[in-house]
Amino acid sequence: MTGSDPTRRTRHPWFAGEHPRVLAHRGFVSADDAGHGIVENSFLAVAGAHALGVDYVESDCHLTRDGVPVLFHDEDLARVTGDPRAVAAVTLRELDGIMADRGGLITLAQALDSFPDLRFNLDVKAADAAAQVGATIAPYAERVLLTSFSDARRREALRAAEAAGAEMPPATSAGSATVARLLGALAVRSSRLAGRLLAGVDALQVPERRGRVRILTPRLVETAHRFDVEVHVWTVNEVTDMERLLDLGVDGIVTDQAHVALKVAERRR
Repeated sequence: MTGSDPTRRTRHPWFAGEHPRVLAHRGFVSADDAGHGIVENSFLAVAGAHALGVDYVESDCHLTRDGVPVLFHDEDLARVTGDPRAVAAVTLRELDGIMADRGGLITLAQALDSFPDLRFNLDVKAADAAAQVGATIAPYAERVLLTSFSDARRREALRAAEAAGAEMPPATSAGSATVARLLGALAVRSSRLAGRLLAGVDALQVPERRGRVRILTPRLVETAHRFDVEVHVWTVNEVTDMERLLDLGVDGIVTDQAHVALKVAERRR
């Protein structure tokens, strides 16, 4: 989508990976690994995605009781570990022990340090985590895309990265409110409003539908591309859906089946 047009935005280094993009959702856990107790968003899950050869890992950030950003999706530990406590209620040491036989805890700093050739798509899940996530990613901003359902939380993390001395801002994708307003702009065919809404983001990361509302449409993809914004769809695990979405023009697939999506993407390159 880049070209010689001088009015087009400069492409962020996060997008230097291969297109169409395969984003390994919470890392990658094979069926065999899952049978041995390995869980999503663990050190071994990120290592598993890296071993597949993906460029991108999609993950989530919460804060431990002692203020350390960790890769974890849920607000509490119940689904993944059986422990009913909130992530924010346990210390890093406690969480490290809980995750020891589940693939190992991985902090945000460890992920960025241990896998220097991976690019991370990070969803700031907890409001209290935004500032610390932003500060942590500052030295790695060229290979981080920040997102959150909350635009306010996303912007707070971006400001924190800048305040911590990031040489460039991380890439970023729109929150739910921005996506909703964009859908409204498309409904009334306001290209000007769409352009204003997309001016501050590098990507739209959306599901195909939210309830009865169809979010992903040819018009959304076309409009995003007109303003040099990529479209990534989550969470897509069936080959037929991957093929259909790539035919529609989406730029990235967020998937639990990264080993499958890589084969689909390779046929498009």
